[in-house]
Amino acid sequence: MSTLPGSDARPAAHHPRETDRVASIQAEWRRERPEIDPSPQGLIGRLHRLAAHLTVELESVYRDFGLSTGEFDVLAALRRAGDPYERTPGELAERTMITSGGLTKRCDRLESAGLIERRVAETDRRGRVVALTADGLDLIDRAYEAHMRNEHRLIAALDADDRGAIEGGLAEWLAQFEAPEALRPAE
Repeated sequence: MSTLPGSDARPAAHHPRETDRVASIQAEWRRERPEIDPSPQGLIGRLHRLAAHLTVELESVYRDFGLSTGEFDVLAALRRAGDPYERTPGELAERTMITSGGLTKRCDRLESAGLIERRVAETDRRGRVVALTADGLDLIDRAYEAHMRNEHRLIAALDADDRGAIEGGLAEWLAQFEAPEALRPAE
């Protein structure tokens, strides 16, 4: 709706939550099943849709470096270990939340590309470690810098207060699923 110069009539402001697909779905459910509250869809549906969009945006950066999401995750977990940039396969699986079979497949590809090496542990000759090579260290450092630039770009639409509120709320909610049993609130 346009307004004439000098007119007091202004177009109605619309909040994004009033016009997105999730709002449309909720409106349809309210019409069809008014006895059921669809309000959780507002949060969960938007999180699900946002996660799908973010995944596409994140994976595009990984592809720029010839990596899949899982391969980036393995290299990042090794880099975060600090010098000498190695972890046991068990530690690596724990830090990446990848199954042992999935981890083996990713490590095979990364080793073939010369980005990691698997060798006998220096501290325990019976154990094995997975370690970054010099090429792997260089690649993950460059990929991580690009990844962080991308993530900063992706959250730029939110002001600092919104970021803090969203992060805090999500951290509390996630803890309900991932906190050790002893720390979960009683039901």
